[in-house]
Amino acid sequence: MAHQLRPVGLDFIDTAPVRLIFAQEMSAAPDAVFHALNDDVPGWAEWFASVTRAESVDDGAGRDIRLKGGGYFRETVIAAKAAEVYAYRVDVTNAPGVRALAEEWRLVPAGGGGTRVQWTFAADGNAAFRGVVRLAGPGLGRAFKGAVLALDRRLEK
Repeated sequence: MAHQLRPVGLDFIDTAPVRLIFAQEMSAAPDAVFHALNDDVPGWAEWFASVTRAESVDDGAGRDIRLKGGGYFRETVIAAKAAEVYAYRVDVTNAPGVRALAEEWRLVPAGGGGTRVQWTFAADGNAAFRGVVRLAGPGLGRAFKGAVLALDRRLEK
């Protein structure tokens, strides 16, 4: 059953009770990475293994995301600055126990024209949810790393 989450802004990325931060370098340039994140929303299902469907909604102001296992997120983009940052909050989800959720993809130029991608997963929820997110950290980190490597391969083509 889907439920409405607390609307949060970009400041939540730094203040959330649970914050998981992962970073990975890739050879693609920041502009190309930003385009893949912001402009090619359906493409997320091609490079982020846990995403089965991604759709841009509300003229690009939001996204509908479907995950393996039946997870659902209706999101609002809260920051989209070319070649620098892409962030969104979850407004509606079927995940139990969550109160607020936002993610930020920060893009920093790296050597050789590549990009250092830092992903912050920021969450609040009941005690059980917060505990599950912390325990899921290593798996989320592996999923992020795999997604960035797959995106890099996709952008090389």
